[in-house]
Amino acid sequence: MRARRPLHSLFLVAVAGLALGVAACGRGGDEAAPEKNDRVVARVNDRAVWASDVRREAVAQGLIGEDDPLDASSELFRRVMDEVVDQKLLAAEAERRGLDSSPAAQRRLQAVRERILGDMLVEKVVSGAVSEQAVERLYAEQQRLARATEEVRVRLILAPTKEQADAVLGVLGQGAAFEAVAAQRSIDDATRYSGGDLGYSTLDVLPGPYAAALQGQTPGAVVGPIQTETGWAVLKVEDRRVETPPTLEQARPQIVRYLTYEGVRQLLEQLRGQAEVEISLDGAKTAPPSAPVESAAPPAAQKTSASPAGNAS
Repeated sequence: MRARRPLHSLFLVAVAGLALGVAACGRGGDEAAPEKNDRVVARVNDRAVWASDVRREAVAQGLIGEDDPLDASSELFRRVMDEVVDQKLLAAEAERRGLDSSPAAQRRLQAVRERILGDMLVEKVVSGAVSEQAVERLYAEQQRLARATEEVRVRLILAPTKEQADAVLGVLGQGAAFEAVAAQRSIDDATRYSGGDLGYSTLDVLPGPYAAALQGQTPGAVVGPIQTETGWAVLKVEDRRVETPPTLEQARPQIVRYLTYEGVRQLLEQLRGQAEVEISLDGAKTAPPSAPVESAAPPAAQKTSASPAGNAS
């Protein structure tokens, strides 16, 4: 005997059963397998419950990912299968009571059907647009267009006055280690305990006066003092290197997202161009926007922005 589940759980099952009921309408005992190598795992009043039905429900509930397997012998499979059975029972009872024949029910069933069909079309279009070849082609194109830029690793000592910044330069000139002086004298708490390290960044993301002072400086050079809004900065060029572009695997999520948006946007533009759509609000008829999906910008190499203390003025 099955354990009784809470009423709120059954309510959620009933809502989900509306969508399942749409697909179940008209099915008999001799259904064809909806997917290759699919199998019947249960029957409810001669209506089959397929393994793919259970897996699809698990995906819809967020219990597994779209590409994750679901073992038919697992406890999760049996629990979700139990819910699918309840969905079919609720849908069948609703049909027996004639709840599906009212105009309101028909509108809701039609809305569910349209949502499912729309999702299936989008999945088909996206699967064609987001292929491995398309991802690799766009990545190669971005690599070709990307400019090789140089990154500089900078250390910072921030002093409250120009006189104290000059004193810092004097100490450094006597051979003191930049990291040690930063820990002792810098007033920038965000970097002083890491030896003033700002990390790698390109000059274009640094404040203008910093970039101007660091232009052409070789590793080991100390420049400053430079006035900022919060004090006087002394900088040291720790290293320079050519910016490393993201790998294909690092860029893949952004490329897939871009290709997905582009595929859906182009599909909707095509469909709206072929259809007559008229929006009526407050009695005024207006034409809808041609493409309701916002186009994503093409993926590009991400730059790491340094956050030097005090914006240079």
